[in-house]
Amino acid sequence: MDKIQKLQSIIDNSDNIVFFGGAGVSTESGIPDFRSVDGLYNQKYDYPPEEILSHTFFMKKPEEFYRFYKDKMLELDIEPNAAHKKLAELERAGKLRAVVTQNIDGLHQKAGSKIVYELHGTVHKNYCMKCGKFFDARYVKAAEKIPYCDECSGLIKPDVVLYEEGLDDSTVRGAVNAIANADVLIIAGTSLTVYPAAGMVRYFSGSSLVLINRDPTPMDSAADLVLHEKVGEIMSEIRV
Repeated sequence: MDKIQKLQSIIDNSDNIVFFGGAGVSTESGIPDFRSVDGLYNQKYDYPPEEILSHTFFMKKPEEFYRFYKDKMLELDIEPNAAHKKLAELERAGKLRAVVTQNIDGLHQKAGSKIVYELHGTVHKNYCMKCGKFFDARYVKAAEKIPYCDECSGLIKPDVVLYEEGLDDSTVRGAVNAIANADVLIIAGTSLTVYPAAGMVRYFSGSSLVLINRDPTPMDSAADLVLHEKVGEIMSEIRV
């Protein structure tokens, strides 16, 4: 039995699957990941991305933050790829219980997934830090430099988890609960080196652990099935 057939068999025999995904799930849609050779961390700015994407930097230099953020992270016209679409299909078929994602692009919801735990937040929710008014991503993108509230002139902050900030408690609880109760966990498009998100995988105690990632990960040896391939290419082979 080849690896695709084995994955098909695992999916066929479960109605309690959880998918845990990282940047590699969205790269096939054209969104750069952070740590690959051509990812954000290897591009040149006045400051390193780790510094720009920190809470301290956002508060001190919001104009510089938004210059980088709008240029590199607000990809609003990108479409879901085969992986996003297949996961939504598996959810509709009653096989996939939840998606847990480290991505902030909203492509899982755009593809039709309903139960999505966004560990690092989303670019599609933005709030005035002064009065709490909600703004969508297009409002932020259209702002000339720094987006300000149209009611109280407060600074608008994306609902994404910056460095120095903690993850949302209710999102973490939902994700951990889904993983802990899953029969099958498919981990894809992540190096499993970003914590605390990567640490959530240890709550899984089900029957089948599947890893899909172009490069080896620290958990390859613990997995029941490992595919060093692109996520979308693998998922497009799966029949629902």
